[in-house]
Amino acid sequence: MSSGAAVPTPPPTTPGPHAEAGTVVLTAADISRALTRIAHEIVERNKGAHDLVLLGIPTRGVPLAARLAERLVAIDGAAADGALDPQAIVGELDVTMYRDDLHRHPTRTIGATRLPASGVDGKVVVLVDDVLYSGRTIRAALDAISDLGRPRVVQLAALVDRGHRELPIRPDFVGKNLPTSTSERVSVRLAEVDGDPGDGAPADAVVIRPAAGATGTEAGA
Repeated sequence: MSSGAAVPTPPPTTPGPHAEAGTVVLTAADISRALTRIAHEIVERNKGAHDLVLLGIPTRGVPLAARLAERLVAIDGAAADGALDPQAIVGELDVTMYRDDLHRHPTRTIGATRLPASGVDGKVVVLVDDVLYSGRTIRAALDAISDLGRPRVVQLAALVDRGHRELPIRPDFVGKNLPTSTSERVSVRLAEVDGDPGDGAPADAVVIRPAAGATGTEAGA
């Protein structure tokens, strides 16, 4: 038995107020790589970035659309020569008044819809959302677009597809397919919306957790 002085056991670490309680499934680097891959797939499928309009669905679909636009312009050589401004192809689509659950949540805040100057008529519109779940948010987005114009085609990009679809909707571009249980929540943290936690937690992350402990973005729609 050692005769040295006993070393005190350190007290348990208490998570900070912004600590993510759950399993991190995508880090900031993972999110960046996923968006770069999605951007390449969009350019390949549509033969370039011209005639594209990216409409982010609030809240976190908006900064994701902006990040994708920057990558699209960088990837497309013709656009990168200065012929296309990333901000000129990004918009924001509020779907609040088109949702089919307003009777359950009548106090939803109505957001803003902002289209690029070019509009959506004849364009390839890519809807951008953070988490795809039931598909009902995307159904509402399609209804909203039909009131704004007539795109040539509408495509869907989602950072995370967690399954459990209630409507026949599938994404064209996916960052990560994440099998989940209906008792779990998928939370997305983005620096543009959530800021830097400042306690060591990542500014960008996707976390899966039990439904009772979910914060941040909704479980997906």
